[in-house]
Amino acid sequence: MRFTPHLLAAAALALLSGCSTLSSLNPFSSAPKGPQPAALVEIKPSLSVRTAWTYAIGKSELYDFTPTVYNGSVLVGAADGALARLNLADGKPLWKTRIEGGLSSAAATDGSVIAVGLPKGQLQVLDMEGKPLWKAQLSSEVLSAPVVEQGMVIVRSLDNRIAGFDVKTGERKWLVQRPIPPLTLRNAPGMVVNGKEVIVAQPGGKMSALLIATGGPRWEANVGEAKGATELDRVTDVGGRPVVVERDVCAATYQGRVACFDTGTGVSRWSKELSSEVGVAADQRFVFAADDKGAVVAYFRDSGASAWKTDKLAYRRLSAPASIGRAVAVGDYQGYVHFLAREEGNLLAREKTDGSPVVGTPVVAGSTLIVQTQNGTVSAITVE
Repeated sequence: MRFTPHLLAAAALALLSGCSTLSSLNPFSSAPKGPQPAALVEIKPSLSVRTAWTYAIGKSELYDFTPTVYNGSVLVGAADGALARLNLADGKPLWKTRIEGGLSSAAATDGSVIAVGLPKGQLQVLDMEGKPLWKAQLSSEVLSAPVVEQGMVIVRSLDNRIAGFDVKTGERKWLVQRPIPPLTLRNAPGMVVNGKEVIVAQPGGKMSALLIATGGPRWEANVGEAKGATELDRVTDVGGRPVVVERDVCAATYQGRVACFDTGTGVSRWSKELSSEVGVAADQRFVFAADDKGAVVAYFRDSGASAWKTDKLAYRRLSAPASIGRAVAVGDYQGYVHFLAREEGNLLAREKTDGSPVVGTPVVAGSTLIVQTQNGTVSAITVE
């Protein structure tokens, strides 16, 4: 859990009124951080997985870089500004460039341009060969990957302003300011396109649908609701990127809920108590979530009824899950990728990367899973 720098004073006040300490929230602190991660038990693999290729792009530092798969290639970035387009089949770079000022978000593309966020609150747009086209200054740091769709580049900054820019000229066409709570997680709530709308995850447990062309509001929903006496207790930000399957959009919040909503109206279909910073995965039958205690949970998508739950990866700081074939995959803080049975939740296989945490969300490309670690190793894991 990471808090936005401009809210650390509020965090300190909240903690002084409770029983926690700032050292417990400091990722560089040597103080004990609660329960120990579950030890990995030896398993007899019942699913064939192997690493097809790896590529070293560079460290992510404090940012989450999720690879972007498009038209047989993979876009990957690093905190030092390295940006590369890789061949999906063999991982060989088609090109590599370096963005001055570094990167703070994953890349987005529609096949005509590439958009990335920079730490000093800038949006950089490039052509498909990595050549800069235009840059726009925003009001604060960009952590969430932009969206490029229907002639627009849409970007959300840390102060919860969502802006739409003309993809060709860089002219800002619209700006929407959403409320921000006194205390928020320093995470990257994502955006997902649904027809002519973009669905935006936000702090405070909110999720909004905006028209891509104008930024006009379509609906707003509460994924999680703030509870508790202190501001720290009331943090309930949406984690990760919402997932759209048919007419459902599903998401999860920290200290809140996992829930699915109707994409057309924002009306809740179901919700369950859950705390997750990393988001969900969904397929035709299930919604999968990894909670902040390391449990992986599956719900039936149509009803929200619990399908299964496993604690075998408890406190291993899991990534968002990904549904691939007959498995659901999650990465952990030691760089392992675990494959669980989609229907029952038992462990099927495990693959090791470089030993550093898997950051961002594992991405499915056919029968291949693309993951990126904090130390910058991009791995393509085939699942048979």
